[in-house]
Amino acid sequence: MEFQLNSRYRYYFKQISDIPRGSRNEKAVSDYVVGFAKDHGYEYVQDEVYNVVVYKPAAPGYEDSDPIILQAHMDIVCEKNKDVEHDFEKDPLDLYVDENGWLRARGTTLGADDGYGVAYMLAILEDKTLKHPALECTFTVMEEIGLFGAIALKKEYFKTGTRYINLDSGGEDRTCVSSSGGARAVLKKKLEFTENKDNAYRIEIRGLKGGHSAGAIHTEKGNAILLAARVGEELRVKYNDIRLFDLNGGMKFNAIPREADLCIVTKADKDELFKEAEKIFDSIYQELKYSDEGFNGKIISIDRPDKAVKQERSDEILKLMYTMPNGFQHRSMVLEGLTVASLNAGVAYIENGELFIDDLIRSAAPSHGDIMIHQLQILCDTFGFDFEVHDRYYGWDYSKESKMRLVLKEVLKERGIEMQERATHGGLECGIFKGMFPELDIITYGPIAKGEHTPDEALDLASFDRSYENLVKVLERAR
Repeated sequence: MEFQLNSRYRYYFKQISDIPRGSRNEKAVSDYVVGFAKDHGYEYVQDEVYNVVVYKPAAPGYEDSDPIILQAHMDIVCEKNKDVEHDFEKDPLDLYVDENGWLRARGTTLGADDGYGVAYMLAILEDKTLKHPALECTFTVMEEIGLFGAIALKKEYFKTGTRYINLDSGGEDRTCVSSSGGARAVLKKKLEFTENKDNAYRIEIRGLKGGHSAGAIHTEKGNAILLAARVGEELRVKYNDIRLFDLNGGMKFNAIPREADLCIVTKADKDELFKEAEKIFDSIYQELKYSDEGFNGKIISIDRPDKAVKQERSDEILKLMYTMPNGFQHRSMVLEGLTVASLNAGVAYIENGELFIDDLIRSAAPSHGDIMIHQLQILCDTFGFDFEVHDRYYGWDYSKESKMRLVLKEVLKERGIEMQERATHGGLECGIFKGMFPELDIITYGPIAKGEHTPDEALDLASFDRSYENLVKVLERAR
């Protein structure tokens, strides 16, 4: 079924769907927004990374109200089915409506995340009949790969920074009330290798479920990297001469690692070594049998390397990895089931004579993040590691009081909808704005969608229509 462009936000959704806009490829869509602003006589800012802020004056009667920041990200996740020929660098998305009234793209991601927010803002900017305070419509880039566009924004782009609506959290009947900040911590150690004449073994960790380091971190899933290091350290305590020579585990810093290999050398008797390792594996299994029942650990003989890491350096590595904090740290005392602080050692490997551990820290409160960073720094100082923190962004902690939330709740109630409050341990651009403006009153809003980041992504068109009307009503009430 053809996508009917019977509203301006639908029209603009189609317009931006014709423009390739994967992360780091947003210049064309950014220029489109700038052209729109020029055509409609609006002031705007386009920065060096292609974020755009368009300024719409207050409607008559709203001149004394604080401005509202509206915000959505322009980039999309570029995923397609293997049998589909589509070039995300140049091809428009092929939109259609299925038999149930869901908008989709043939064989690719739809880009409703966050195309609906971009389309809503363009329609609101165009409509001069709407009633609302001054609007600072903010179109960000590179959200899907690390919130980098929002991080690049400058405070001087905004007038007061007191009220903000994020248009990247859908559901129609819900709003988000908290999200985590984050930081990428990299632990590095230059290795010293010495001659080896001992037998070599590989400790293999397999069968773990893994999961996203935000959504699954509270479920006590095993971390393959740290479990491999645990086996190595407990064997070191038993045999004293354990030295590692290779380590490889995990694939993404924001995913709980499912598999890892730790390669060691030792003079220990093979049979005794294997028995001791099996005891450790059994202990781990007993700990994980209800949360990660597929755990499978084993140790196998492998070819002897000519060199292995110097004993003292190897000991330092195993001790640090055995003691470093990881996983769930704190939960919310206000919102049931919400994790507010965690760490995830997501990737570890040895390359060019250096060990790397890539750790993702998440926290809703900056103080929790500070503590976890300091803990890792102390361990690195103690065991001779270099330590770097990259791409830190702040979280958005829950606040009981929110006038904007009350306005949204009232609007939804009048339409027969009971507003739901949701929180996430993942990162949202809301946290970046909260870091710039600590007193910012935040709500999130959007229509019902599903399948984000996959070719099954779909947008409920009926909800797309209703949610726009709800949003317009919120702006009218927000005096």
